[in-house]
Amino acid sequence: MAGYNIKLACFRHLRDLQRQGQEDFPYTYSVDAFNRFLKFLSLVPNVDDLSKKLEPMDWQLFIFSQIFAWFDLDGLPRYVNIILSMARAQGKTMIAGISLNYSFLIETIGLSNQDFLVSSLNFEQTMKLYTYVKSMMSRIIENEPFKSLAVETGLQLYTREIKATVDSNSIQTISFESGKFDSKHFKLAVADEVGELKTDEGISKITSGQVNTEGSRFIEISTSYQTPDVPFHREQKKLIEIMERDFDRSGDDQLCLIWSQDNLEETFQPETWAKSNPLLNHPDLKDSLMKGLLSERDKKMLMGKLADFQVKNMNCWLLADSNSFLDLKDIENAVIPEFDIRGKRVYVGLDASMFSDNTAIGFVYPYLGEDGSQKWHVEQHSFIPWQQAGSLEAKMEQDGINYRDLEQKGYCTITNHPQGLINPEEVYRWFLDYVEDNALDVVFFGYDAMGVSKIIKALEANTSFPLMPIRQRTSELKDPTKFLQTLFIEGNITRIDDEIMRKALINAVIKEDNIGIQVDKMKSTYKIDVVDAIIDGMYDAMYAFEDYAITNNPTWKVEHMSQEAVLDWLKNPESGLLDEY
Repeated sequence: MAGYNIKLACFRHLRDLQRQGQEDFPYTYSVDAFNRFLKFLSLVPNVDDLSKKLEPMDWQLFIFSQIFAWFDLDGLPRYVNIILSMARAQGKTMIAGISLNYSFLIETIGLSNQDFLVSSLNFEQTMKLYTYVKSMMSRIIENEPFKSLAVETGLQLYTREIKATVDSNSIQTISFESGKFDSKHFKLAVADEVGELKTDEGISKITSGQVNTEGSRFIEISTSYQTPDVPFHREQKKLIEIMERDFDRSGDDQLCLIWSQDNLEETFQPETWAKSNPLLNHPDLKDSLMKGLLSERDKKMLMGKLADFQVKNMNCWLLADSNSFLDLKDIENAVIPEFDIRGKRVYVGLDASMFSDNTAIGFVYPYLGEDGSQKWHVEQHSFIPWQQAGSLEAKMEQDGINYRDLEQKGYCTITNHPQGLINPEEVYRWFLDYVEDNALDVVFFGYDAMGVSKIIKALEANTSFPLMPIRQRTSELKDPTKFLQTLFIEGNITRIDDEIMRKALINAVIKEDNIGIQVDKMKSTYKIDVVDAIIDGMYDAMYAFEDYAITNNPTWKVEHMSQEAVLDWLKNPESGLLDEY
């Protein structure tokens, strides 16, 4: 029993075996090297139960074969970055312990000044993993030939470090909380529970230090978490896409092994749970593990927290907050590669900045699908202040978004104000240029009625855009909010792969009263400005295909036209004013 992601990894392995010797595939699989690893493994005791011999399962051997048997043509490890993910309590710590012990004891023979890393979120979790590694090593060196090797290298097992004093090789403990990875060059780094890291700052420090370390590896191990908008999940998605493109040689030095359920319907199909819980394939563990999983599922159902079970015990990334505006799968299923906006009719929404918030402009483009179905495409552009955060770097750290990179991609503009405030003139100018450059037909512009900013004043004075103030209360917003939610659920909305929009959609939760629903954010630092802007645009865009839409009302059209536009309309036969009686 295996899920899609593991089947994909196995397919990749088989295809790579066939590719050996090809000019564009500079890697080789060494059976001899794997046999040496298996010899080492046969001498490793079962730390959890010393009365039993360690008997690795097939899926565990597959992991080790990928890490320790693939090499480049120079004899160095093929995979420099390794992602391992499975449900809770599936032996991730054992895999990390064996990998570190083998690399430290065997792969460093003849080498000196090699640093190794054990890391997790905080000191306590880091020491938990280190204690396991240390305990395993202490048992290994009780027997030959490792007993003699330990003496020859002056091996010392300290409380927070393992050190071979003769050749100065060491296993160090550093938590992501401390972040003291600078000036370190790790031969092998193992990071546990990285799925909870909100930024990739610590990981970047580790990998950048490994650049000049020959034959280095970085192993990231984690289960899924309730917040899917994190670097670990984004990295998983990227590597899955690479594996799906079998013809593409990019990412050939990256390994991704994910044991997870294929869909949430499998929550009620226990016979499939080995996809995320591979220990269920163990004949001695299956019954007790299955009993515990069934009990946990039923308990979470009674508590109304089934999503917790799906995240932790099925290894599924999803928004576990019961008040989430959208499901993660609906957000991701809406992504399309591109959308031609040029010359299109567009409904615009503006969410102007308050203090540390971004200013967002939302664009809604109604269109007909290939099958004639009614669809809506949404895009956004955000303006990024940093005054409240103190600096742009602090702002990016706080929001968990690399605004510099996204500015290069055209999804945002970092304010040009010297003190980091939103510059209304900059927003105004950008919008006019964007509309002109793309020949957009702006038929509606919704904005917060209580936030009449300089931007709106400038638009009123200098343009003929149809501006509509919208009161930000449930009675006004419930319909466009529900409509937007329904579009995502039914698959009638599209968006491009814009990280700012994705994060806003993930952050949005439902706030409900006796009138209806509104979107809100889980924390004050979470950004949902884009969602607010799109809802303002959707205020009329949801009626785009209806005759009774505000923008389809001739009187409303005339009231929002410039004098030149009114004259052109009067001369147009469609106005009905030129009919003969």
